[in-house]
Amino acid sequence: MNIALAFAHYCTEDLLAQLSGGTLTVYSVARPVNADLPVDRSVALATFTFASPAFAPAAEGGYTPLFTTSPAAMVSGTPGFARARTADGTVVADFSAGPGNREIKFSEVSFSQGVPVTITAFEIKNGESWPERLDYYETKPRVGYKMPATP
Repeated sequence: MNIALAFAHYCTEDLLAQLSGGTLTVYSVARPVNADLPVDRSVALATFTFASPAFAPAAEGGYTPLFTTSPAAMVSGTPGFARARTADGTVVADFSAGPGNREIKFSEVSFSQGVPVTITAFEIKNGESWPERLDYYETKPRVGYKMPATP
């Protein structure tokens, strides 16, 4: 979990309480280096709306998010991260999402436009590094930019 600076002093339970009535937007793989930066090179694939409360009481298996509905994918793509916002749109945190060692896992590896999206697991990894390589941050795979070199 990558927490926005405004919420850095919150404990996990207080942080999750801020999400009541908020949203969880799933984006494709080009995520910003931290939750305080805007999403500029990624596409929103699906948006979940949290219920109030946003999570069931913590259990041994982790946290269970509660949503008002399960959305259908807005576009086709592969999820890379999800950004959680309060009901008023303030960014709270970014979560890694997709297959493999991620915080949020889905029933499918990729999304197809118009097909319902289902979260199958939600695990919070406080203080752990993201699974991506650090040398890819702030790289821009566009004409005129060099790709990162393999160490």
